[in-house]
Amino acid sequence: MMPAAEEAQISKLLSRYKNINATKKDVIDVITSYRSLAYNLQKFVFNDGSTKDLFNLSGTIPVVYKNNTYYIPICIWLMDTHPQNAPMCFVKPTPTMQIKVSMYVDHNGKIYLPYLHDWQPHTSDLLSLIQVMILTFGDHPPVFSKPKDQPPNPYPAFSTSGGGGYPPYPTANATGGGTFPPFPPTSNFGPYPPYPSANSNVGGSSYPSYMNFPQVPGYNAGYNPSTPSSTGTITEEHIKASLISAVEDKLRRRLQEKVNQYQAEIETLNRTKQELVEGTSKIDNVIARLNREEVELQKNINILRDKEQELEKSLETLEKSDGIDPDEAVTTTAPLYRQLLNAYAEEAALEDAIYYLGEALRCGVIDLETFLKHVRQLSRKQFMLRALMQKCRQKAGLAG
Repeated sequence: MMPAAEEAQISKLLSRYKNINATKKDVIDVITSYRSLAYNLQKFVFNDGSTKDLFNLSGTIPVVYKNNTYYIPICIWLMDTHPQNAPMCFVKPTPTMQIKVSMYVDHNGKIYLPYLHDWQPHTSDLLSLIQVMILTFGDHPPVFSKPKDQPPNPYPAFSTSGGGGYPPYPTANATGGGTFPPFPPTSNFGPYPPYPSANSNVGGSSYPSYMNFPQVPGYNAGYNPSTPSSTGTITEEHIKASLISAVEDKLRRRLQEKVNQYQAEIETLNRTKQELVEGTSKIDNVIARLNREEVELQKNINILRDKEQELEKSLETLEKSDGIDPDEAVTTTAPLYRQLLNAYAEEAALEDAIYYLGEALRCGVIDLETFLKHVRQLSRKQFMLRALMQKCRQKAGLAG
C-alpha cells in the first residue's frame, strides 16, 4: 500500500489534470507494480514550440528476450485529459544502446502499439499498456547494443532502481535479420519527436490520435516490414516476416475484441447473479415474516374463539337467572372497604340532595331560610363523610 505522503505528492502534481482521481489511481497501480518507474511533472514541447507541464513516468520495465531478462528504459507522458486520450510513450536508450526501428518503435524512440491505437477511456489503463509493451518488446526488442568499436558516450548510463547496470542487450543480428542500417543522429530531433501543437484539434480531441501509424523507414503504413537489403531489393524473408507480423497483429486484435466481449458478458452475468442473490434474500425475509405473522394470527384466532365461548356461557347464565340484586352484585372483601363504599354512597346521595334543594329554591317550592338550614346540615354531614373516606383510603393504602 502506498504511503499517504506519496499519494498526496501525486495528487499535487496532478492538480491541473481534468480527471485527477482516475489518473491518480492509474498512476498508483503502475508505481505499486513497477517500483523502477519514477514520476515527475515536466514541460513537454510540442511541434509548434508551445509547452505544457505534463505528468510522466520514466524508468525501466523487465522484458524477457530469449530466456534473458533485459531492462528497457521507457518514458510515458500523460495528457492532461487522461484517460480520455492515450498517453505518449517513448524508448529512452542509454549511451550504450541504439534504437532498433520496427513497426512498434520509430527512429526517434516513439512507441506505436495497437493498444494505444485502440485506447478506450473507460477500459484501457497504464498497467495493461506496460504489460503489452513487455510482451511486444519480448518479440521485437526496441534497442540493441552499439558496436564495441564505437567511441563511448561521455554521459553516464541509465541505471535501474536496483542500482545495477543492464544485462547485455541483443545485438542487431539477434533476430537473424541482418545488420541494421545506420540511423541519423538523435540530436537533430531533440529529446522527443515533434508532436502536433497543444491546441490542435484531431478527431474532436485537443491531442493527436493514434488512428494512423507513422511511416517508419523500412515499413509501410500497413504494418508490413519491408526493410530493403543493401542492394535495395525485397527478399522472400522480408515478405514472410511482413505477412507473419500482419497476421499476428490481426490475431491480437481479434483476441482482444473477444476478451473484451467475454469480460463484458461476465460482468453482466455477475451483476445479474448479485441481483438474484439479493432478491432471494429479500424473498426469504418476506416468507419468514409471513410465517411469523401467520403463527401470531392463529394465536389471536384461538384467543377470540375462547373469549367467544366464555361470552356465550355468560349470556346463557344471564338468560336463565331471574335478576341481579344490586346490593348483592357489589360486595367487598374486607370491613374497611365496606365502610369506604357505604361512606361514598351516602356522600353521593347528599350531593344529590343538595342539588335538588337548590332546584326547589329556584322553583319557589321552599324559601331561602329553609334552603340554608338544610344545606348547612347536609354540608356538615358531607364534610364528615369525605373526611371518613380519606381516612379509610389512607388506612387501606389506596391513592389519595
